[in-house]
Formats: sequence, structure tokens, C-alpha cells
Amino acid sequence: MFGGYGLYILFSLPALLLGFWAQIKVKGAFKKYSQIRSYVGLTGAEVARRMLNSSGLNHVQVEETRGFLSDHYDPREKKLRLSPDVFRSNSIAAAGIAAHEAGHAVQDQENYAALKFRSAMVPSVQFGSWLGPLIFMGGLLLQWNNLAWVGLGLFALTAVFALVTLPVEFNASRRAKAWLSTSGVIYGEESRGINKVLDAAALTYVAAAIQAITTLLYYAFLLLGRSRD
Repeated sequence: MFGGYGLYILFSLPALLLGFWAQIKVKGAFKKYSQIRSYVGLTGAEVARRMLNSSGLNHVQVEETRGFLSDHYDPREKKLRLSPDVFRSNSIAAAGIAAHEAGHAVQDQENYAALKFRSAMVPSVQFGSWLGPLIFMGGLLLQWNNLAWVGLGLFALTAVFALVTLPVEFNASRRAKAWLSTSGVIYGEESRGINKVLDAAALTYVAAAIQAITTLLYYAFLLLGRSRD
């Protein structure tokens, strides 16, 4: 009933739509709350510094990086990098994102298992995410099912990585919300804006995980169909 392309759309469309909706929500929430100054008025860099220092992470550097919402924590270099719209801004959105990234540094300090596992997977995922599909398609074209299974196994690392990312990101957001609510950095109704920004960002990770899983299922469906033939 469905051709190869149509079958791919059938598998992937729900995840693609969720991902599109998630991007709209996160950009909308950031745009709204990046225009609202927090009552205390700390910049994202200052919020991150305070949260790090309160956890004994004075050695972790906070620096500005390029890009839009390119904020991240580097566990290898022990550096927290914030995009210009977060690093320099004293908005509610900047406070939430900065605290979220600082939450990853706290995870690293506490040897949070999911973060350690995700960090250890990075090299293999980088390898499998591009080489896996090539090996898989080569196996299908050459009708070498064993080779195709190898490619599928390599690509499966991408789905595992996306799933492991979920508890890492959810936990960092919980840490950020808890710290902000008791630190005096955020007051009253400002916490609602924090929640909307971080919850919208979390949805993008859910969409990425679903897309990775549905793509893996699509590849498996093709291979199992070939095996039956």
C-alpha cells in the first residue's frame, strides 16, 4: 500500500509534527520571557555563577559562546557556555536556561549516572549516527542482511542516546527550578515563566527521542520485510 518514501513518512510523521510543535513552543516561550526582566535583575551569567558557587563549583568557568540557544555544559573542560541572549540578559528566560545548564554541572559533580553514561556514549553515537545508515543501506542494496543488521545496530546507539538524554535533561530542569525557588533569584509569579521555558525545552528532547525510535523501527521494518522475502 505504501512505497518506501510513503512508509517512511508513515513512521516519522508523528515525531516530525511533535518536533515542529516543540520548536514553536520553545521559541515562543523564550521570546516571551526573554522580554521580561527578572525582579532581581541578574544576568544569565550571574545566575549560573551563583548556582555553581552555591554547590561548591567555583572552579567551573562560565563563558559566552556563539549561536542562538546554544547553551551547554562541557563536562570534559568543566565549562558552562551560554549563548549571548542568555549570558548577557537579565530576563526570566535567561535565568531559567542558565540555571538548567548549571544543573548539568551539579550532576557532573555528583557523578549522576545518566550523565556519565550519556557522556561515555558520545564518541560511539557520533560514529554510529552517520556510518550506521550508510552500512544499513549498503547491506540492503547488496542484499547482505548481516551487514544491514550491523548498520542497524550502530544506528540504534542514536536511539539509546536520545532516551538516556531524557532523564539527564529532566533532572537538570528539576534542579534549576528547585534552586531558583529558594535562592532569592526568582520571585512569585516569575517561577511560572521559568517552568514554561524549561518545560518547552524538555519537549524538544522528547520529540528527538521519538524520532530516533521511529526511524529505528522503520529501518527494522525494511530489513525484516527483506528477510521474509
